[in-house]
Amino acid sequence: MISTAVRVFIPAAVSFSMGIVIAPFLAGALYRAKAWKKKAGKGNAIGGGGTPLFDALHKEREVSTPRMGGILIWSSTLVTAFLFWIFAQSFHSFWQWLDFVNRRETWLPIFALAAGASAGLVDDFLEIKEGRGGLSLARRLTIVGTIGLIAGWWFYAKLGVVSIGIPFSTPLFLGWFIIPFFAAVTLLVYAGGTIDGLDGLAGGVFAIIFMTYSGIAFGEGQVSLAAFPAVVASATLAFLWFNIPPARFYMSETGSMALTLSLTMIAFASDTLSKGVGVFVLPLIALPLTATVLTTLLQVFWKKVFHKKLFLIAPIHHHFEALGWSAAKVTMRYWVITIMSGVVGLTIALLSRLP
Repeated sequence: MISTAVRVFIPAAVSFSMGIVIAPFLAGALYRAKAWKKKAGKGNAIGGGGTPLFDALHKEREVSTPRMGGILIWSSTLVTAFLFWIFAQSFHSFWQWLDFVNRRETWLPIFALAAGASAGLVDDFLEIKEGRGGLSLARRLTIVGTIGLIAGWWFYAKLGVVSIGIPFSTPLFLGWFIIPFFAAVTLLVYAGGTIDGLDGLAGGVFAIIFMTYSGIAFGEGQVSLAAFPAVVASATLAFLWFNIPPARFYMSETGSMALTLSLTMIAFASDTLSKGVGVFVLPLIALPLTATVLTTLLQVFWKKVFHKKLFLIAPIHHHFEALGWSAAKVTMRYWVITIMSGVVGLTIALLSRLP
């Protein structure tokens, strides 16, 4: 057990170290490029319309703090994965033992991370250089939905996944419907990425979520899959080191899209492929993301039907901020909630595997 855990801990430690080394260079480059918004506000807010309360709370920081900080997360992850893979191809069995890049468990999460990072980078570039609000919401959802469909097809056609796990019960058979279901889950998790709005909030929440899934995969005996989210979590912690208030840079779309797409792949990979319930516990483990999606949808519904707001600002973490809570209080309480919901989700996932 200890030797197996080392296969998770060593890549995670390398990823964190990589991020700490990269961060000062990235920060310097982003500040030299003045890689921040030219105009404060949510240009692509769901539901349309202005966001005056949000703009009032964040207008100064939004136009003086660089975006694209998510580069630190995915670059540290991808470089770590590449290094362990290339060493495994070139040297003796020790490196092959540590290598976590393989077709069944990690190819798809790595692909999703890279694809989301690339699409998000385009969005951030347009936001910063052209000041036109980045890619439209429809285009971003199309990109994410397409990736979800491709991944769903891969799970169905290549890996033979036709059901999702249900705790303490038999799996729910979906057949080919697993493909659109996969895409729908991908879109919902991506929508939760709008939690990136306060210094340290998204970084802490995502690090806890990915570490929880590392524990689930480890408990299922999927060591390579356990190593990958541990690597992502460690890279995210390196990002968080520089994102704690006052943030040196923001994660922005290149980080949140990469993380949410990769998280969906990990959840499905830790499901019926390993006789687990990774998808079922996703809304619980990622409770802050779930709350972000639900409160945003409720806000839009309330405005359309009742012609007034349900929350001062949506998602709900900005509502608390508008009520007078300090950003640090909101952030740290979200970390606590994520830890506790992660513990419950991890417990359910592990108990459901018992005979």
